[in-house]
Amino acid sequence: MANLFESENGSVEQNAKILILGFLITLIFVVYVLRLFSLQVIEGAQYRKQSQTISSQVKTIDAQRGEIFDRNASMPMVINTDSFAIDLTPAEIPAGHYDSVTSRLASYLGISKTEIDRKIPQSLRRSYTAVEVRSNVPFATISNIAENVTDLPGVSWRSKPVRNYVETGSISHVVGYVGDITKEEVKVMYNITDEDGRRVYSNKSIVGKTGIEKQYDLRLQGIQGRESRTVDVRGHVISDTPIIEPPQMGKNLVLTVDMRIQELAEKALGERVGAAVVLRPSDGEILAMVSYPFYDQNLFNDDNAAAQYNRLAEDSNRPLLNRVVNAAYPPASTFKIIMSTAMLAEKAFPSSRDILCTGRVDYGNRIFHCHQKWGHGRLDMKEALAQSCDVYYWEVGRDYLGVDKISSYAKEFGFGESLDIDLPAQQSGFVPTAPWKERRYHQKWLGGDTMNMSIGQGYTLVTPLHIANMVAMVANEGKIYRPHLLKEIRDPATNEVIEEVKPQILHESSIDSSVWREVQNAMRYTITDGTPAFPLNNKVVQIAGKTGTAEVGSLDHWHSWMACYAPFNAPVEEQVVVVVLVEAVNEWEWWAPYATNIIFQGIFANQNYDEAVAALPANVREVIRSRKHARGRAE
Repeated sequence: MANLFESENGSVEQNAKILILGFLITLIFVVYVLRLFSLQVIEGAQYRKQSQTISSQVKTIDAQRGEIFDRNASMPMVINTDSFAIDLTPAEIPAGHYDSVTSRLASYLGISKTEIDRKIPQSLRRSYTAVEVRSNVPFATISNIAENVTDLPGVSWRSKPVRNYVETGSISHVVGYVGDITKEEVKVMYNITDEDGRRVYSNKSIVGKTGIEKQYDLRLQGIQGRESRTVDVRGHVISDTPIIEPPQMGKNLVLTVDMRIQELAEKALGERVGAAVVLRPSDGEILAMVSYPFYDQNLFNDDNAAAQYNRLAEDSNRPLLNRVVNAAYPPASTFKIIMSTAMLAEKAFPSSRDILCTGRVDYGNRIFHCHQKWGHGRLDMKEALAQSCDVYYWEVGRDYLGVDKISSYAKEFGFGESLDIDLPAQQSGFVPTAPWKERRYHQKWLGGDTMNMSIGQGYTLVTPLHIANMVAMVANEGKIYRPHLLKEIRDPATNEVIEEVKPQILHESSIDSSVWREVQNAMRYTITDGTPAFPLNNKVVQIAGKTGTAEVGSLDHWHSWMACYAPFNAPVEEQVVVVVLVEAVNEWEWWAPYATNIIFQGIFANQNYDEAVAALPANVREVIRSRKHARGRAE
């Protein structure tokens, strides 16, 4: 009995062990099946993507930026030139060989090893991310490196088109330049995508830094291509046949600028610190935009770009500054166009009524002297504008208009506001008011402040483009169109126009047309019988306009303005506005009206600078030739 009990008890224990073992085997099998299901189904897509990454070596193929043309769209102003960049992948360099490889590479590139070390600090020495060591490398250097590539592990090269600015000079401020994207720019631009949802920017992108290159960077950027090769886990190529997604070139831009007029205006201004702008009042198209001094954008194409930028930035004449839109000046007597318009529109003072100019006005504890110290005698509005009589506008502004109306009309002309031109930076200028002075200086606005404002001095500040828009508003009888530099966008492959810029009204005044016609006639009379009659003597086209002379600092330092449009009495579609500013840093020679005449002559007679000067009346021509070159800077 005892043996039978023991046998039955052992059988139960054995069955229990079998059951436990079976349960464990079943559990392991279930866990294995579940894990297998998770790997293949739930996480399958993720691992397949990782597998492709591991088994594929992908290189980007840089896309070319779109080209930039002037309004005639015949020859590009900006193109791309084939060049190469050298990359170094630090982790591919065998341990202990970093210094020898980088020293050898530096000798091939003609740079110091320190320059490579600066781009690949110690923290990146084990990174598999390729770092660009040098750009704009010539083919001969690439060939030399390729012949010795076995001694240069981790070194690779790729095509990297270089921006080639065919047209330089004054167009530099319009077109701008490009450079490597910065870390700060990457943070801002990284998530920008194109129409198909693809990222446009990477840490190796070339981006616009200023001008049109920056304003329309997204349009100019192409879409990078990809070259994929199958590799093993060690990175050795398995398949010699790559899978290539070709890059797509960026869109081409056609600007409103006419390079013939641009060069004409550039030479007319000469080597004088200042600006010139030519504008179509009927649609806001900019035909020329000149700022001197300028720079050569091709200076930024090599690895010394930072040094070149610093050199230009430290230049006291500020060649990087686009004075047409980014520098603000007192409008001086050009402001009398606004004063005349306000006076007529408000019926504040009859335009036919005389004011006596004795050469001075005693007001408060000050004596205000007219620019003609012996006086102009009695003048009505037309004569006062022509002779630029300060006394007339002092009295009209102080006694009949007042600061509030003057400020209101200045803003009506777009002063003190951004003109919304398609450039990445621009000055809004400034129009003062009585409350502003009280807030800013804790002083009341005085009659003397109104007198200063009435002749374009004091606190009012404008850019040359503001003055151009002011003249355009008169020519266009109350309409200002948004000034713009882009004319159309074209497909680089087919040259088909993808997008055309339409005129946009920036401001439309309710001032009666009779007011505009009277101001137009007064501006024409200013040219025929006023202060600029001699320098603006022209047989080809009838000009209407106004001079301006802004005193800066001490005596004998003046900004010289000339603001005009022509042909007078022609349909606005045929007219152009020309504004020239010569800064006070130049030796005084009253050059702005002469430069303006040259520009009008060249435009309407279809002549270059030399032909335009030769075609002007002999006495004007002699003065221009005697002042052909700027005579240095005033101390």
